[in-house]
Amino acid sequence: MTPDGLIATASVRLAASGVEGPRAEARLLLAHVLGGDRARTLSGQVTPEQQAVFESFVTRRAAREPLAYITGHREFWSLDFRVGPGVLIPRPDSETLIEEALRLIPDRATPLVMADLGTGSGALLIAALTEFPHAKGIGFESDATAAGWARQNLSLHQLTDRAQIRESDWNEAAENTFDLILSNPPYVPAKDIEKLEPEVRDHEPGAALDGGRDGLDAYRGLARLLPRILRAGGLAIMEIGMGQDAAMEPLFKGLELVRIAPDLSGIPRALALKKPK
Repeated sequence: MTPDGLIATASVRLAASGVEGPRAEARLLLAHVLGGDRARTLSGQVTPEQQAVFESFVTRRAAREPLAYITGHREFWSLDFRVGPGVLIPRPDSETLIEEALRLIPDRATPLVMADLGTGSGALLIAALTEFPHAKGIGFESDATAAGWARQNLSLHQLTDRAQIRESDWNEAAENTFDLILSNPPYVPAKDIEKLEPEVRDHEPGAALDGGRDGLDAYRGLARLLPRILRAGGLAIMEIGMGQDAAMEPLFKGLELVRIAPDLSGIPRALALKKPK
């Protein structure tokens, strides 16, 4: 079958399973099978072996396994990250945290000491280290599988001389102090987990999603931790969920609310706090 025929057939299967943009996703899956060459999905030949692999990928995607888990890759901040089962997939909304860090710390030569609390794939830490070439950092991750992905990505981006991944609860960060703290904590209220898309609900790690009864459990813990580990004048930038912005300022006593930056959809997304000097 020609590439276009394979894509057309796969698109019908994916659409029937509720996958959005089924033709685009089918083309991405075929490009992955063909070695990442999207041009070859427009013409050329597909071997029987390649067709069999492609069809197995389509079956997995039709079962609503995330595309990033199937291909093993996800782009974040124009960087390539390795991802797979057991680690939260980086989202474009989280790039708002990096944008805010650059806005609040305009001198990229600043020798920051930074932390990423609940680093997951390491996306936030690695993106920040890329933008601040004299910075060093630690990613704290309590889940062994996620920590393994973060270490892979740290090596992939050749940053092991400037950062490390600690397989530990983020409360162990209390042994250090930091100029910049980034975090994308779990913030989905427990009652809303079942309403999430199947890709998220059934495949991504629940511990990275479930924020407790009201979605704020992790922030309560961070409110106790951050004043202890932020250096005077230091910044903490954290992702928050839709509608959670009003609850934030009362939680973080002793820290100055700089602002809550919106994401590309205009939703308040990046909570920026500063420790007074």
